[in-house]
Amino acid sequence: MPRSLRFFAWASFVAQVTIIATGGAVRLTGSGLGCPTWPTCTPESLVPTEELTYHSLIEFGNRLMTGVVGIIALIVFLLVWRIRRERRDLFVLSFIVGLGIVAQAIVGGITVWTGLNPFIVGFHYLSSLALVCVTAAFLGRMDEPAGARERAVPGWYAGLTHATSAVLLISIVFGVLTTGSGPHSGDAEAGRNGFDSEILEHVHAWPGYALLVMTIVLVIAAWRGGLPTLRWSIALLVVELVQVAVGLYQARNGLPVLAVGVHMVLAALTAAAMTLVILRLKRPVAAVPASPQAPVEATAV
Repeated sequence: MPRSLRFFAWASFVAQVTIIATGGAVRLTGSGLGCPTWPTCTPESLVPTEELTYHSLIEFGNRLMTGVVGIIALIVFLLVWRIRRERRDLFVLSFIVGLGIVAQAIVGGITVWTGLNPFIVGFHYLSSLALVCVTAAFLGRMDEPAGARERAVPGWYAGLTHATSAVLLISIVFGVLTTGSGPHSGDAEAGRNGFDSEILEHVHAWPGYALLVMTIVLVIAAWRGGLPTLRWSIALLVVELVQVAVGLYQARNGLPVLAVGVHMVLAALTAAAMTLVILRLKRPVAAVPASPQAPVEATAV
C-alpha cells in the first residue's frame, strides 16, 4: 500500500470518531439548534452572526468537521482509484464512506429541520457508528492481500462472534433510546422520546453485560486455539471494560456531561474493534501454506 493511502486511511478513521465526539459536544452543551437552519446557519448567513451565542459556534464547528471528514474521504477515494482493479474491496469501501458522508449531512439537516427529533438524532448517531465501522474495515483489509478468503476459525466460534456483534448492536440501540429519553436533548426546547429512562438504563445494561461475558469467551477460545482473532478480541474486551466502568460511573453520578461524551466515543471504538474481530474470522486463501505432502495440482485448485 502507498504510504499516502495508509496515512489518509487512518486519518479518515480518526476523523469519523472525532465527528462523533464533536456531535456529542453539540448535544451535551445544548447547542443542537445553535444554528437554527440548514445548510446555512441562519436564514441570512452561512456562518454564525454576532447576535448568536457560543452555542452557534459549537454547532457550526461540528458542521465544519463534516467538511473535513468529506475532504479526507475524497482523498482516500482518489488514492484507491489508481488501484481499483487490483483492490476492488478497498474501492467499494471508500465509495461507501463517501456516499455515507453525503447521507449523513442530509440527515443532519433533517435533524435541525425537525427540531432535534430524538429518533432522528439517534439514527444520526447510529449512521455515524456505521461509518466508523466501514473505515475500520478499510484499515483491516488494507494490510491483507486481495483475493478469495476462507474461514480461519471453527464454525462455532464464527457463530458466537456474529452473535456477540448482534448483542453489541442491541446494547447500542438501547443506549441511543436511553439517551433520547434523558436530559441531554441538545436543546432546552427539544422533545424527548417519552420512554422511561430508569427502565431503559437497565435494559441497556443487560445486553452490555452479556456482551462482556461473550467477549471473554471469545478471547479465551482464541488464546487456547491460537486463532487470528486473538489480538482484536483482546482489544475489544479492553474497550468494553472501560465502557462498562464509564457507564456505571455516569449512571450513578447523574449523567455528567463529560462521562456521557466519553461513553459515546467508546461505543464507536467498541464497534470498530468488533468489526476487526469479524474480519479476522476469515483469511486470504493465499495465506494458507500448502501441505508438503499435497500434490502441486491440489494446491492450485
